[in-house]
Amino acid sequence: MEQPSKPIRRQRCAIYTRKSSEEGLEQEFNSLHAQREACEAYIASQRSEGWVLVRDQYDDGGISGGTLERPGLNQLLADIEDGLIDVVVVYKIDRLSRSLMDFSKLVEVFDRNGVTFVSVTQSFNTTTSMGRLTLNILLSFAQFEREVTAERIRDKVKASRMKGMWMGGYVPLGYDVRDRKLIMNAEEAASVRMVFERFVETGSATALARELRSQGFRSKQGTLIDKGYLYRLLNNRVYRGEAVHKGKAYPGEHDAIIEARLWDQVHTILSESPRKRAGNSRTQSSALLKGLIFTATGAAMTPSSTKKGARRYRYYVSMDVIRNREPDEADIPRRLAADTVEAAVVNELRRVMRTPETTAQVLAHMAREGHEIADADVISALERFHDLWGQLFPAEQARIVQLLVRRITVTAQGLVIDMRTDGISGVMRDMMMPRKQEAAE
Repeated sequence: MEQPSKPIRRQRCAIYTRKSSEEGLEQEFNSLHAQREACEAYIASQRSEGWVLVRDQYDDGGISGGTLERPGLNQLLADIEDGLIDVVVVYKIDRLSRSLMDFSKLVEVFDRNGVTFVSVTQSFNTTTSMGRLTLNILLSFAQFEREVTAERIRDKVKASRMKGMWMGGYVPLGYDVRDRKLIMNAEEAASVRMVFERFVETGSATALARELRSQGFRSKQGTLIDKGYLYRLLNNRVYRGEAVHKGKAYPGEHDAIIEARLWDQVHTILSESPRKRAGNSRTQSSALLKGLIFTATGAAMTPSSTKKGARRYRYYVSMDVIRNREPDEADIPRRLAADTVEAAVVNELRRVMRTPETTAQVLAHMAREGHEIADADVISALERFHDLWGQLFPAEQARIVQLLVRRITVTAQGLVIDMRTDGISGVMRDMMMPRKQEAAE
């Protein structure tokens, strides 16, 4: 008597397809379709074994096999963990992974959930020891192929760079790309030269970045620049007409924007430590009250300094002293400590800024000029003048004092400060506008 045949167990099959590049994916019949068609035919040939194709599709187009972070693969693994799949079918094992280590992780997931892995073009079964050996051999070759391909690409990029060719990436300010070549943009190139020239003049990336932001200077991508962007621009050898690969420069196919002399001047400054450059910048800044301070007899007081040990002391000295003249009034101070007199003037500016009279004058002037700044913002800026002043560089502080102060007279009783009240509105507008632009970013 014949034994009844054992019922065939239904095997739910999922097809996984992958293509590393996006090239050709827009075609009506592409590589992913070809892989799926071959896998569907194989599943159909195993119908007698109970193989059936699940409806869900697991595809990753334009994603490398060197990573497991793929949407289609992640969905496949999630469905395996949920017990929805019995067999994973691929056209070739490197479609699933090119990394031996990554593939071992996938096989762990398959084994834990009782899932079989099948390659249509490389017939083996991962449930047998021989199948695992074959799999490891094939994966080793797949990883070897991937590494060789990567080396070949790196060699090609290096060879192209050595010929001075543009190999893509962010297009630097000052150039446009046409026919895969860098072409100089005359307007932007002029801006780049201006940045290099201003850096030579200021010697400070921090001060220059602040100045350029206040002027609304923007990068190629349209964002206001910061100090980090400024350093990258000043160190970009593309502006010398060179192509760089792994720190080594080669003559480029494109035209240079910055001539050798200007480049050398900038990099001589950059070779100094930031602390030393900051010290130089402070030393070169004009005295806060230069050209504004006089004695009661009308003699100008000029900035001067002396050095004792490592410390420098600054003064304002009457021209009478310098020219060895006797003053008309003996009780008039002829030498003042700069820090003391400057602090007194700044404190007076801060006091004046907070008075109701000043607030009314500035609001009225802003209204007449038609500036689109809210009254509340103007009042807040006047109240915060103390904080805003502390954020300015010495050269900026000196410029503002020149706008706000007409004359400072030194008398026996103290200082007489003649203010330019008409300049307060312009100063506040200049101090507020850069911050409004930053807030809009």
